[in-house]
Amino acid sequence: MNEAEDSDRQDEVRPRGHRIRIGSRSIPLPASPVLRMVIGVILIVAGVVGFLPVLGFWMIPLGLIVLSIDLPWARRGRRRLSVWFHRRYPELASKISPHKSQTNLREGGDSS
Repeated sequence: MNEAEDSDRQDEVRPRGHRIRIGSRSIPLPASPVLRMVIGVILIVAGVVGFLPVLGFWMIPLGLIVLSIDLPWARRGRRRLSVWFHRRYPELASKISPHKSQTNLREGGDSS
């Protein structure tokens, strides 16, 4: 095996970093779990003072989404909300995230 083939294999095996995907947008996150948790807490705290300019209440759910990468309780809540939304509003959910399988969600399976 030559070096070019070896480097191609390493690229295929190398894990991708954590990303938040909201609709068609994808936001990269740091690799460090501690840094991700700090970012999530800062977003939540800043969202509490959402009545101030620039800061907003939109920061609270975004902070919870960031925390859900590393904290199981937040991940369960996010997953339950996602399953509920896809079951309740399948047409809207298919427009927002067309990669999700609606039949899989109806059957109670995991769509990730």
